[in-house]
Amino acid sequence: MKSGTVAVIGKANAGKSTLVNVLVGEKVAIVSPKPQTTRDRILGIVNKEAGQIVFADTPGIYLSRNELTSRMMKTTENTGKEADAILYVLDGHNPLDESDIKLIKKYRSIGLPMLIAYTKIDILPVEKIPADVKTLYEAGIDADVCPVSARKGKNLKKLEEAIFDMLPEGEPLFPEDVVSDKSEKFMIGEIMREKILLKYEKEIPHGAAIVVNTFETQENGVVKIDLDIVCEKRNHKAILIGKQGAALKETASLARRDMEKFLGKKVFLTVYVKVREDWRDQGRLLSELGYSFEGE
Repeated sequence: MKSGTVAVIGKANAGKSTLVNVLVGEKVAIVSPKPQTTRDRILGIVNKEAGQIVFADTPGIYLSRNELTSRMMKTTENTGKEADAILYVLDGHNPLDESDIKLIKKYRSIGLPMLIAYTKIDILPVEKIPADVKTLYEAGIDADVCPVSARKGKNLKKLEEAIFDMLPEGEPLFPEDVVSDKSEKFMIGEIMREKILLKYEKEIPHGAAIVVNTFETQENGVVKIDLDIVCEKRNHKAILIGKQGAALKETASLARRDMEKFLGKKVFLTVYVKVREDWRDQGRLLSELGYSFEGE
């Protein structure tokens, strides 16, 4: 049987987490249309008759602007070097440019088997696909390209088969009933952050971190969750809370519903907003807030 780790790499918003969630069959990573949605490496595990694929979903690639994003990019690079194969996720909906080609060549040069997942084919002109494949070929990129749509489920079986072809023979790395290396507590914090990313505009979502203080199931079966939303500025705190607490109440309500769906249990959620100025540039604070990245 085949078994191995596949580093899922690509630019921010290329659709990496959405693709991994669909392939795994469960939500193992949050998604939003904003950069920095994925901040750490998250494993999503697929078990099939052919073997086991361990997807390592990584932060999207873009310029580092602070200590947090610098560590995120280091995580992506290290994950790519340590995997058995690379799945480069290319956003087919966006114009293919030189920066895409440079990134693909950079990770191709590692020497690992690589497959390019050309995403979002359900929302682009059909003629764009062969044109972009031709451009990649003429640029000297020898990796196979698999056009897919995670949202429509198109060509995912072909993609899965191509991934298995890249993997070495070996025993499963994880038990069959495991779908991720992240805990329920981690996912609870991520669900809260997902709702902030979806609800608030501009800089607010990127300057927010979640600290889960309490996560326990009570005797009546209800899960008690107490968490803090940490932001960088006092005016950000005011925006997060909103007039008479309306914005925070709405965000928390959306998060609670998804938490209940994820856990399969009723949730009693308490949320506070706290200010920790410039936490994204302070290594000690990053560690305190749970951002301990690969390669540190």
